[in-house]
Formats: sequence, C-alpha cells, structure tokens
Amino acid sequence: MSRNTALAATVSLTLLTLAAPALGQTPPAQATARAPADAATRAGYDRADALSRSVFWTQEQAVNPLDPVAGVKLAQALRELGQFDRAAETAQGVLVVQPANVEAMLEVGRAHIARGQAFYGIAALEQAKAAAPRDWRPLSLLGVAYQQVRRADDAKTAWAEALRLSPDNPDVLTNAAIARIGEGDAPSAEILLRRAAAQPGAGLQVRQNLALALGLQGKTAEAEAILRRDLPPEAADQNLRWLAARMQAGAAGAEVSPTARTWSSLQGG
Repeated sequence: MSRNTALAATVSLTLLTLAAPALGQTPPAQATARAPADAATRAGYDRADALSRSVFWTQEQAVNPLDPVAGVKLAQALRELGQFDRAAETAQGVLVVQPANVEAMLEVGRAHIARGQAFYGIAALEQAKAAAPRDWRPLSLLGVAYQQVRRADDAKTAWAEALRLSPDNPDVLTNAAIARIGEGDAPSAEILLRRAAAQPGAGLQVRQNLALALGLQGKTAEAEAILRRDLPPEAADQNLRWLAARMQAGAAGAEVSPTARTWSSLQGG
C-alpha cells in the first residue's frame, strides 16, 4: 500500500468513527428529542394562564409541527395574549395540514375579528359553517364578522340561526346585543342581555355588558349595583365615571357617538 493510499484509508476510518455512535449508544439528536406530552399533562394546561399555555403549546408544536391540536391551542393562547397576527397565521397553518379542521377555522375567524380585520376571517368561518351545520359557534362568530364589515342584515340572520340551534345561548345573545349597542340602540341591547344574564352559563362579561346597556340609558343605579357586585372598587369607579361623563355629554347636546372607543371598546373588543 502506498503512503497516499494508507493516509486516505486512515482519514476515512477517522470520519466513520466520528460519524457513527459507539455500539449500544443513542445518537445525540435522538437522545435530546422528547415525546409529546401525555393527555393528562395537556389537559392540565387547559386550566393555565395564556402565557403558560403559549409556552407549552409552542414546545409541543416544536416536537411535532404537524400536530393540529398543538396548533389550534397555540393560536388560541396567542390570541388571548393579544398577538392576533401570529394567532391567525398559526391557525391558518393548521388548515394546511388539516383542511377540514373546524376548530382551526374558528380560530382563524376569531383572530381576524380580534385584530379588527374580520373580512379576512369570513371565508374560514363560512367554511366552518358548511362543515359543521349543527354547530352554533361558526354562526355566532359570523354575525360578529359580518357586523364588523358592515353587513348588518347578514349578521342578524347569522345570530338568528345560531339561536335556533342553541336557544337563549348567552354568547350569541351577547354578540347580538353588542351590535345593538354599537348602533346606539341600548334599549334593544338591554332586552337581549337580560335574556343572556338569566341563563345558567352566563358569566361576568354578560353582566358587565348589561351594566353598560343600562348605564347608557341613564339607569345608573342598577348599572352601579351590577358593577359593584362584580368588580373591584377602583374598576367599578372607573366605569361609573365613564358613564357619568357620557350622560353629561348627552345632556349638554354634545355628540355621543356609539362608536366611541371606551369601556373596552364598548365591551366589544
């Protein structure tokens, strides 16, 4: 064997030794890889705050980028953190993997509504409506999206259909009421919100919206009673001051457009 041939053979053996793990050992890349979290761990994170969920589901998606559950859950957490663009992109990414994933369609719609660009979520919500015709959620969200793009009649039709599927649903009633508040029709909103507040599943937000509708009509005593029950004193005081200023402006003949972006954007944000 020539000197050059022997040198080449030595280099080849050295490279093979560096590239291959010792017998019985796991390659470094496999040793650091982890499996997805089990079902119990995943379920536990459903009760965590949005930031913790965003970190967890980002890790789960890193383990398996094609995991649709991780994608949808991450999109939801990002939306709750106010990262609406990322939420929309993440949910849309799930639809690349699973085009028929209704939960991803709903998250696409929610994210675009939240970022004030509902037009871009309507197609996904209409697709969800077609894929799940007995589900009230696509219709409720479509109502919000249609209202945001000034398709008021379509919004009312969507909410009516949602209530047909889920009578007296507090979420649907609240969405419809918020639209009435935005149109300056607080009395009509009050009727819807009283129906919503009477339901077993009604939460804090429903009552806060009812207080808003009452306060906008000058029914401040009842509005204050609701606010004092549900909010810390400083938060209740802040909302009551806003209502008082609003009523003063109206009494003075000033413009009190229902589109004024106050009290959490008239509770529609």
